Parts: sequence; C-alpha cells; structure tokens
Amino acid sequence: MREIEVQNEQYIEIQCLEAIQPIGSMYIAIINCGDLETICFADVRRMEIGIENREVEDYIGIQRELNPNRENEIGKYVNLIDATFPNSIILSISSDYATYNPETHTMKILYKDDVAKVLDGQHRIAGLRHFERDQSQFQLIVTIYIDMELEDQAIVFATINKEQKNVSNSLVADLFAFAKTRSPQKTAHNIARALNKKEGSPFYKKIKILGTAVNKETETITQDTFVKSLLKYITSDPQSDRNFYKVHKDKDSKLPLISGKELHRLFLRNIFILDDNDIQIAQIIFNYFYAVSMKWPDAWNSGADNNILNKSTGFSALMRFFKDAYLSFNRIGEIISKDDFIRIFASIQIPEANFTKEVYIPGSSGQGQLYRDLLSQSGLGKLDEDMF
Repeated sequence: MREIEVQNEQYIEIQCLEAIQPIGSMYIAIINCGDLETICFADVRRMEIGIENREVEDYIGIQRELNPNRENEIGKYVNLIDATFPNSIILSISSDYATYNPETHTMKILYKDDVAKVLDGQHRIAGLRHFERDQSQFQLIVTIYIDMELEDQAIVFATINKEQKNVSNSLVADLFAFAKTRSPQKTAHNIARALNKKEGSPFYKKIKILGTAVNKETETITQDTFVKSLLKYITSDPQSDRNFYKVHKDKDSKLPLISGKELHRLFLRNIFILDDNDIQIAQIIFNYFYAVSMKWPDAWNSGADNNILNKSTGFSALMRFFKDAYLSFNRIGEIISKDDFIRIFASIQIPEANFTKEVYIPGSSGQGQLYRDLLSQSGLGKLDEDMF
C-alpha cells in the first residue's frame, strides 16, 4: 500500500483481488486502520451524531446509530496483545473516488474523508480510533464494491444483518478451555465443567455445556449464566486480566493483590491470583451449593418446568446471596465449609413449594425478590461495606 499524488490530490494505492459474483464485481484488499478510518471517518461520524447521508438506512426504513458503549468496548479490545478482526469490512465507493487497474491488480482511492460508505463494520472502524500503536500494525481486510446501486447496497446490508447468527455465549466460554494462558474466563469455564462432571457435585449434569441441552430435565443452568455469575466476584475487567497473562507468560508474574472495599466486591480475586489451579474457588462454590441442595433437595433436583430454584432465576439469586453468605464469616481467602454454609441456610424458611414462576417471576424481578427473601430470613441483612 502506498500514497501517491495526482493533480494535487492525494490517493492511496492498494493491492486487490477481483471476485466475480452474481451481484457484480467486488474487490478484496488489505488497508491500514488509519487509512480506513480516514476514508470512512466522516460517514461513521455522522452515524454517531445522527445526521444526513444515511441513504441505505432510510431506504430500508431502519436506524443504525453508532453505539458509544460498543465503540469503547472495541476500542479497548484493539489494544490487547492478541486483538484481531478476521472478518471483512464491507465498503461501497463511487468510481469518482476509486479506480481499479486489472493489469496491476491495484486500486487507487482518493485519500480524504467520506469517500467510502460502510455497509458492515462501522463499530470496528469506530473502535479503531482508539488504537494506540503504529496504525500499520493493525491492517483490515476490506471488501469494496464500486458504483453499487442504492438498492443493491440495501440488499447487502439487510442480508448481512438478517443472516448473521450470534455466537452462543456458552460456546465462547467453552473455547477458553483451549487457551494455553491463564484468564478469569478460563478459570470460570474450567470450574463449570469440573462441577458439572464430578459425581456428587451439586451441579452434576446440571450445566448446559456449549449451551445445548442433552438432558433437558437435568441441565437447567447454561454455562454462560454460571460463568458470568462467577466472574463478577473475580474480576471487573476479564479482558485486561487475560491480556496480562498473555503478555507475562512466566509463572512468577502475578496480578497485584487487592484489599479494602475492592476485595469486598471481588472477594474471590486474591484466590484467583494466588492459586493457579483454582481448586479453592471450585471448593467454595461446591460447598455453598451443597448447602443449597441439602436445604431444598426436591426443588434443587426437580426437572419440573415451573420450578425456578435450579434455573436462571434461582441460580442468579443464590449467586447474589453467595456474596453475603461468604463475607459474613469475615474470612476472605479461606474455604468456608459445607457445615458453615448449612448453618447460614438453617434460619431461612422458604418452603420448597414456593420456588415457582408464580411466586418468583422469571427475570430480574423474580431474582431480586428471592435474593431479598434469602437476605432477610437469613438474618445477615446488608453487610456494611465500610467494614472492609
């Protein structure tokens, strides 16, 4: 890729491959993220502030606003040591701004704002504004259409957004099993699989590994729900922690330990940092839910559709209460025994027959109500965070 000047106008020249498809020719190329941001920036910027030049969106009657949270999330991701965008950014460019030379297999694009319309990849381009290194170190695959009719642009845009399927969050979690470096995600995933596999575990065959139920009567908790509920007590930034271990491959490198209010919020974090095999965290979770299974054995093991205790509503509420139960012993970093947790539940008098969708409505309201009932009946109350 090189910059050239033609009659006082600056162009970039990129190597291209031409592909013929029923819709017409398209050109596949590699371009530096900074150059891509320049030729698309104004168009992306207008999406951000919601004004003008939105022909494709207007044509098919939708709105495609830039999500600042998504931009910031991607902006953080692009600076990780192993960041990658393997999929193509899709652009439409007028022949007024771009020409293709079939003999040299190169395309010359006018190097100025807003010559390329983004059909797919606006958040990736926006996120790359935050890339902190040499822009030649992050190159993108782009697919370019020249003089594409508005109707065809709309068809491509609609097809991409209709046909793309979201990757299962549980599948994403499962892929961390193949990671060679340590991360909070891998820890949570491995604990989920271990507890699901171990006979005698309160989670034995209860977790939907990969998000697919093999036995719907017993697999009542998705791997994604389990992992997310556990991660919130280990880390506030899983990606940064994972990046630390990718950069510091020697086993002597450790994340800094935490204390005070931060440790109260992330009470499993120091165990994660100090204990590389994560057995302690798994044992604490095992002991806590063993107490749950002893307190309400029928509801915990029930496959009834109306039962909520061993499904997302009940599990999420129990994981919220887990923090209060664990911290009540004032022994952060230690394994709390089954008997200790059993004593916590001894004073709770919620009948097993109450764990229904009518009493605890599925979703956040039911989770919140069950959590409040557990908290009030246990006598723990809301712990005073100033104590930590």
